[in-house]
Amino acid sequence: MKTLFILLSLLCVALFCCPVFAETPGEIVKKADEMWHGKSSVSEVTMTLIRPSWTRKISTKAWMLEPAYALILITGPAKDKGIVTLKRKNELWNWIPAIQRVIKIPPSMMLQPWMGSDFTNDDLVRESSVVDDYIQSLIGEEKINGYACYKIKLMPGPEAGVVWGKVIMWISKKGYMELKTEYYDEEGKLVKTLTGREIKKMGGRILPSRWEMIPVNKPGQKTVLNYHDIKFNVKISPSFFSLQNMKRVR
Repeated sequence: MKTLFILLSLLCVALFCCPVFAETPGEIVKKADEMWHGKSSVSEVTMTLIRPSWTRKISTKAWMLEPAYALILITGPAKDKGIVTLKRKNELWNWIPAIQRVIKIPPSMMLQPWMGSDFTNDDLVRESSVVDDYIQSLIGEEKINGYACYKIKLMPGPEAGVVWGKVIMWISKKGYMELKTEYYDEEGKLVKTLTGREIKKMGGRILPSRWEMIPVNKPGQKTVLNYHDIKFNVKISPSFFSLQNMKRVR
């Protein structure tokens, strides 16, 4: 009886001290994704292309209606002003005002650089979903810039048409901030790393305001996104994301 009592006591301690409803890796990734994107957003961002011998800045304004719609307008410099990238579900277009043409982007070009940067078409409009298209697993815990983080591996689902062979994300335990993400090709080689820095309050949320995408095999090269303003859960109709609106959005 004494042994039985001890075993029951230990069981009670385990039940009350251990989290019964522990979050799954998929739930952690989903919370991080929702924290950064919300149901919709409007943002103003400066993208800086840094190369060993030159630097170039591009100003943008972006409208997002998650997860199916995105429209990104180039607002500067003058030679690029008015260029628009539009995503509607699984389709992608560019509007080039200089030649007055709408160009359809095929799925085979999702890994091509967007505006010459280290971000691909897939990165900017999120054609693939870290929540739905990958299988997530917790592989450890690490500190990134002083924040305790979950380290989560994402592998493509069996039917997912994704561009990466593996993704590893570091998500802060406090606030579910995505602070670092590594992208690997189908052979398991690291291609590039995305880091989030300069954390501050934006749109009522605590988030990184500076993102750096750094390719592995190109020394001295990276692309930086500096967020100046972002508003979440704004009212945007799907009809806003039309081929006609690409030509007149401001």
